[in-house]
Amino acid sequence: MSLLLGVLITLLGLIIGSFLNAVLWRLRVRRPFIKGRSICPRCQHVLGPSELVPVVSFIILGGRCRHCRRTISWWYPAVELATAGLYLASWLRWGANPELILDLIIWPFLIVIFVYDWRWSLILDRISLPGAALAFLANLLLGRSLIDLLAGAILGGAFFGLQYFLSRGRWVGGGDMRLGLLIGAFLGWPGVLLCLGLAYSVGAIVGIALIITRRKTWQSVIPFGTFLTAAAVVIRLLGYLVMPYFT
Repeated sequence: MSLLLGVLITLLGLIIGSFLNAVLWRLRVRRPFIKGRSICPRCQHVLGPSELVPVVSFIILGGRCRHCRRTISWWYPAVELATAGLYLASWLRWGANPELILDLIIWPFLIVIFVYDWRWSLILDRISLPGAALAFLANLLLGRSLIDLLAGAILGGAFFGLQYFLSRGRWVGGGDMRLGLLIGAFLGWPGVLLCLGLAYSVGAIVGIALIITRRKTWQSVIPFGTFLTAAAVVIRLLGYLVMPYFT
C-alpha cells in the first residue's frame, strides 16, 4: 500500500508539472491559465491527448512539435520531472503525515517562481502572494505556532524590504519581498533564517564563479529567486538534520 501510494503521488507530480508548464507559458503571454486548451506555443495548434502525456510525449515526439516540427523546449520535461521528484521526495520525507499535504500545495508555487525568475528575471506577485496565504493557513491548520509563523513571514519580507529601501530598488526587486514573505510563511521561524543563509551562500559562490568565467559581470542581474526557492526546498526536506524544529 505504501509503495502504491508513493507511485500515485509521483504520477500526480508529473500531472501537476504538466499543468505548471501551461501556467508558466500563459503567465508569460498573459493568457488565463484556468481555461482554454493547450496549444503549441510556436504554431498555435491545439494539442491532442497523445501530445500531453508528461515526459512520454516529449520522448516519443523527439522533442519536436508533431505539426510544425519546431523544437520543444527542454524546460517542459524538466519541470514535469522536477515536480514529480519533489512530490516523491516529500512522500519519502513525511510519509502519510499531514505535513505532506503542505508540501504538495506549496511546491507548485515555488517551482513556478523558480522557473519564471530563472528565465525572465521576474517574480510575480500573483504567484507569491497566494502561495504565502496558503502556506500560512496550512501551517496554522497543522498546529504550527502563530508567533513562529508571523515572525518568519515578517523576517522574510522585511529582510528584502530593508534592502529595497536602502538601495532604492537597485539590490533587490519588489518581488523578492513578497517571495520572502512566502518563504517565511512556509518555513516559519527559525527556518526562514536558515533558508536565507543558505540562499545567500550558494548565490555568492555561483555569482563569483560566473564572474570569474566571464559569463556575468559585477553589474549583471542574478535571479536570486531561484536560489531562494531552491534553498527553501533543501531546508524543508533536510532541515531536520541540523535543527530539531523540522522533525
